[in-house]
Amino acid sequence: MQPHFTSQTVLQNVFGYQQFRQGQQEVIEATLAGKDTLVIMTTGGGKSLCYQVPALCLEGITLVISPLISLMKDQVDQLLTNGIEAAYLNSTQTLEEQRAVEQKALNGQLKLLYLSPEKVMTQGFYHFISHCKISFIAVDEAHCVSQWGHDFRPEYTLLGNLRNTFPNIPLMALTATADPTTRADILLHLRLNNPHTYLGSFDRPNIRYTVQEKFKPMEQLAKFIAGQKGKSGIVYCNSRKKVEEITEKLSARNISVMGYHAGMSVQQRETVQNAFQRDNIQVVVATVAFGMGINKSNVRFVVHFDLPRSIESYYQETGRAGRDDLPSQAVMFYDPADYAWLQKMLLEEPESEQRDIKQHKLQAIGAFAESQTCRRLVLLNYFGESRQEPCKNCDICLDPPRKYDGLVDAQKVMSVIYRTGQAFGMHYIISVLRGLNHQKIRQYGHDQLSVYGIGKDQSQDYWVSVIRQLIHLGLIKQNIVNNSALQLTEEARPVLRSEMRLELATPRLTFSASAYSQKQTAARYDKDLFARLRFLRKQIADKENIPPYVVFNDATLEEMAQFTPTTKAEMLDINGVGERKLERFGDAFMNLIQSHLTARQ
Repeated sequence: MQPHFTSQTVLQNVFGYQQFRQGQQEVIEATLAGKDTLVIMTTGGGKSLCYQVPALCLEGITLVISPLISLMKDQVDQLLTNGIEAAYLNSTQTLEEQRAVEQKALNGQLKLLYLSPEKVMTQGFYHFISHCKISFIAVDEAHCVSQWGHDFRPEYTLLGNLRNTFPNIPLMALTATADPTTRADILLHLRLNNPHTYLGSFDRPNIRYTVQEKFKPMEQLAKFIAGQKGKSGIVYCNSRKKVEEITEKLSARNISVMGYHAGMSVQQRETVQNAFQRDNIQVVVATVAFGMGINKSNVRFVVHFDLPRSIESYYQETGRAGRDDLPSQAVMFYDPADYAWLQKMLLEEPESEQRDIKQHKLQAIGAFAESQTCRRLVLLNYFGESRQEPCKNCDICLDPPRKYDGLVDAQKVMSVIYRTGQAFGMHYIISVLRGLNHQKIRQYGHDQLSVYGIGKDQSQDYWVSVIRQLIHLGLIKQNIVNNSALQLTEEARPVLRSEMRLELATPRLTFSASAYSQKQTAARYDKDLFARLRFLRKQIADKENIPPYVVFNDATLEEMAQFTPTTKAEMLDINGVGERKLERFGDAFMNLIQSHLTARQ
């Protein structure tokens, strides 16, 4: 099974890239040498090239098994645009369509055939496939074989049977997140034979992580999206009802937005997906049902309106931003009450090992949201990638919390909690602190207490921030059973007696300016030309009926706007322009660049 072409030639001529990304080449070379491989690479790290390049170097057909129908369609579109014979078989096709694809495979007219795991399990499939010339098999989203993985699918556990049919063909398993237990399961179920394992870094340096406390979440969200000036993004929230609510409110503010959740029909969901892929809408508000298989490279921001249930899901969802390596943002709005609610839901489940796993995962994401240390370090250390150097690209690094002597503030809060009998929630305590004239306060006679109004020099939001910190530090607790009443813990005593120092972070009442503005990358490209190139790309994509990023992605357009290529040779030097794309789209882009340069003279 000697390779036809070298991997380097395929990379340059077909895909138009000058060099491989980290890890790609060693995985491809191991496959071409006939070895099994296990590839753990971040979302957006370039996993698909790890099997697409060897597929074009080897004779015969490569089988790609993927659970995501939208992703199959998307990848086949992209491969066809690059002039590669590819097709898929799944449940969305008629029998005639499936037959036509099978015929192509039997005649040797296909290089890549994408399949759903369900398809592989049918009797007729094994009969058909045994007559094809198969050179290599890739299993995408391989964590689905493991019940410890975050997306277990029983059909995946049977894929090891492919080994019986093709004992001597290299098999590649790919996933973006896998802890050691899941990795062991993948090797076992897929029967990988002494595989070459590539464990990439989990770091996505181009993503800026920010956590913002929820004060007026809808206002905060609208302001943030307005600041994104039309760039594509996803807003995740925890319930269908909330999806509909937020979609409605954003739409009322003239933001181009659609909602997506599992309660919608297949048809409705497809419409939203297509509109987003094709840049016809700016924002999708969705439950976690959205995004598996979203291969859109120019998603510039992901917002979590609610707290995700684990760091794995947070990492996977934020990883949908910035797949083209350009600067992107991941913003989470956090309210400890969201955490308490998820916790309560968990405790209602029957005790089991699964519940303990969920409990552990929920605590980890809670600690991430409340962290006052570099966010990226918290993430990477969670995945077992030990680092100590702060990242300089998260809200904590860009705008470190200023500390102040918070002893007096803490004493004021604690005295009010104590004097009112430790039976009231946060908002009531703050009303007494600020000396508000409320009927309920007068009713309890708390307007007569010496502590009434001792915090009136600060705002509501200021005291919310102080109280939350005291909760994080374990000095006061929220009693969930008793309507979230604030109560003092044993640790509060030395604070009340002024026997210890207490440093608190200065309350952040707004999003700080420095963490908010995305620092521009060093690339000096012509913004006006970039906008015109984007417009042209959209016109071509609509005419050809494909998503815009399949024509060229944003990173490729930025390079064009920086280096202004006007000849074929200059065009081929741009990353992402291969020979077939140059043939199809090159002239239109070169003409536009030429007329832009002429107009400037």
